[in-house]
Amino acid sequence: MSEEPFTRALSYPVDNRKVPMTDSATTPTTTQDPAHGHVNTGRPRVVIIGSGFGGLFAARKFDGEDVDVTLISSTGYHLFQPLLYQVATGILSEGLIAPAAREVLAKQKNVEVAFGTVHDINLAEQTVTANTLTIETTYDYDSLIVAAGAGQSYFGHDEFAEFAPGMKSIDDALELRARIFGAFELAELAAASGRTEDLPRLMTFVVVGAGPTGVEMAGQIAELSARTLPRDFRHIASENAHIILLDGADQVLGGFGTRLGKKAQRRLESMGIDVRLGAMVTDVDANGIEYRTKDGSTERVPALTKVWAAGVQASSLGKTLSEQTGTELDRSGRLKVNPDLTLPGHPNVFVVGDMISLDNLPGVAQVAIQGGKFAAKQILHRLKGEPTDQRFHYFDKGSMATISRFSAVASVGKLRMSGFLAWVMWLAVHLWYIIGFKSQITTFFHWAVSFLGRSRGERTATQQQLFARGALDKLGAEYQPRVEMGAGRPVPARHTEAKAEVAEG
Repeated sequence: MSEEPFTRALSYPVDNRKVPMTDSATTPTTTQDPAHGHVNTGRPRVVIIGSGFGGLFAARKFDGEDVDVTLISSTGYHLFQPLLYQVATGILSEGLIAPAAREVLAKQKNVEVAFGTVHDINLAEQTVTANTLTIETTYDYDSLIVAAGAGQSYFGHDEFAEFAPGMKSIDDALELRARIFGAFELAELAAASGRTEDLPRLMTFVVVGAGPTGVEMAGQIAELSARTLPRDFRHIASENAHIILLDGADQVLGGFGTRLGKKAQRRLESMGIDVRLGAMVTDVDANGIEYRTKDGSTERVPALTKVWAAGVQASSLGKTLSEQTGTELDRSGRLKVNPDLTLPGHPNVFVVGDMISLDNLPGVAQVAIQGGKFAAKQILHRLKGEPTDQRFHYFDKGSMATISRFSAVASVGKLRMSGFLAWVMWLAVHLWYIIGFKSQITTFFHWAVSFLGRSRGERTATQQQLFARGALDKLGAEYQPRVEMGAGRPVPARHTEAKAEVAEG
């Protein structure tokens, strides 16, 4: 590709013209101060960072209350993360599990949604600053709920991400869809052209992590290859795909107990999935993956397609808050908050969901949902001069993981179930928590087509989905598309002492 088309491809529209992403355009040259992101009405202001489960359910709790709420979202949508693997394997479209946050909160007139990525929290000034295409905006608050979630952890080997995408975002799921379906296309091409030596690498799929996400992903790749694709190809037998599930632990689904873990492993193996436990990944490259076994030996698996479903790392905002308060972080970057989810020394700042380290709470959606509701409730109590709760009590509603169609495991209280009944429970619970009646109905019909039949309606993949992340990484931090805007409304003088009195009631 010549330099001119490449430059044009990286252009971003601004004011009906093209601004090429050259040296002068990639590095922000403006030094203007951030604009003020909302109009002060005189009512208490709550700022919520994040539109995931914690942030969204916290915002909903303020419906009809005499308070102004600003929810800052880095994506603009609410992601139902537990179903990302179904986007990656062609069952659901991304829109069904990621409704626009504005649409979800449209009827709450005291809530406004702001699009931007928060990069700074100033506890002394009680402000939050977000960036949108290099546009800086500052929001002041009386009370703050930090629900920024977590990303994928590669346990100190971030270089693995280039070849083994995680499962934490829509971008991840769409890239994986392109990689999975693309691998079968390449295998067909290799077989048709006599390149049989490449087939084992192209037809091998490795999933790292035998928790719920990894088990569900491995199961769906197996079903895809065995039920959906066999009639579609002429030169390969898709059902001969080799799916490997790796984990450093000694058990599949460790959080579900030994009995359910063994049942899940037996079911996976009956589907032809190669489960390898006690396997610590040591290297990942474009053509394969290496791992160390229990006896210390190293094995290499040639595989074009790798999926990383192991480990989480809390948002970097946890570190920002830790540096200002001295609050301890655990090794996953989670903050050791007070029992009432407040930040030590800052009773008007709540941290919820995947960002907290408290009472060994699991990193699941219910912890974020209940934590978000709890934080909002405490803020309302204070504003009304009512007593607040001293401790957040998590109600464990159980854990579920689907293995294949008609087969799942469920751990609810003392009840342990597996098989078809657990699968029906899994369907009902996940359908209930999908936002929006239209999305629920559409998801139900997609499931009926995929699980009762053989087809999958979301198999479309593009080169952009496959290569965009890698291309952006190659461009580096200097590539920053931007839109020119004026100076905007200045940030007003902040009376933090008065704000603190309001927040503490």
